[in-house]
Amino acid sequence: MNDADVAKQIQQMVRFIRQEAEEKASEISVSAEEEFNIEKLQLVEAEKKKIRQEYERKEKQVEVRKKIEYSMQLNASRIKVLQAQDDLVNSMKEDATKQLLRVSHSHHEYKNLLKELVVQGLLRLKEPAVLLRCRKEDHHHVESVLHSAKNEYATKTEVHQPEILVDHDVYLPPSPSSHDSHEMFCSGGVVLASRDGKIVCENTLDARLEVVFRKKLPEIRKLLFGQATA
Repeated sequence: MNDADVAKQIQQMVRFIRQEAEEKASEISVSAEEEFNIEKLQLVEAEKKKIRQEYERKEKQVEVRKKIEYSMQLNASRIKVLQAQDDLVNSMKEDATKQLLRVSHSHHEYKNLLKELVVQGLLRLKEPAVLLRCRKEDHHHVESVLHSAKNEYATKTEVHQPEILVDHDVYLPPSPSSHDSHEMFCSGGVVLASRDGKIVCENTLDARLEVVFRKKLPEIRKLLFGQATA
């Protein structure tokens, strides 16, 4: 083999090696690009997932805030309604209290009422001797009905007439000087107590109104506001 053949063979080998190297480099480039695209896709999907999760988290937070705000508004509305209902009920009670002040204006009817209140107090205490307190302005009315009250009690219970001592030192508070007065007052009636003071029957008009109002309050609310808010 001469030099020309050797040189030709060497060139062929060089071309083969170069071609093989270029093909290998191309394969490496394609493989690297594929890996890069795969990794890029994975990164993009991961970021998308994070964004979706963050959006869902914030959406839930917004929904929770909306529910809390709605609940607070609903409670505030309920409180306003209940307050308005209480104001109306209290206004009715105040009107009833003002009406009580007129009871003592009719002397004949009021004297009969005082007698009934004394008898009722005696029946509750069932004591042979009691202490009675009334308003100073009712003193003469009370004294005038004591005898008939003791007779009625004795007849109903079939016992001796009780001893009733009217307290001339301590009186119940008088009628209010004005409708807006905040001082202690009494619209009328009596308070009876055992001699030792251990048993007390408060039979004033104000106490009777308080008892009746408290007892009838569910019915009043039902009539005014219906079954749901009674």
